[in-house]
Amino acid sequence: QVQLVESGGDLVQPGGSLRLSCAASGRSFSRNVMGWYRQAPGKQREMVAIMDSDGTAKYADSVKGRFTISRENFKNTVYLQMNSLKPEDTAVYYCNGRIVINVEGAARDYWGKGTLVTVSA
Repeated sequence: QVQLVESGGDLVQPGGSLRLSCAASGRSFSRNVMGWYRQAPGKQREMVAIMDSDGTAKYADSVKGRFTISRENFKNTVYLQMNSLKPEDTAVYYCNGRIVINVEGAARDYWGKGTLVTVSA
């Protein structure tokens, strides 16, 4: 019954800001990598930002300097602060949590159902 639920998607103007939230339940992700991915119409799902359990973050080149990922592990939540939004940021944003199964690196990914972000004038 592991579940990840995103919230915060909205219609915003170019240059605006938005904060996405993801709440996980059914299992703790405090020791695991969590992050955000997005999928625009006609495109493949891509990584936006991820953060491991000790706070090390990685960002897609397209969002560096504009987006910030953060976590509150005791709440089992992850956030994405998005600033200086551009029309090309328009996509469905998905929350992800990865559980590593063994030392060889096999993993299982858990996904939320997504929240829509539309950037348009």
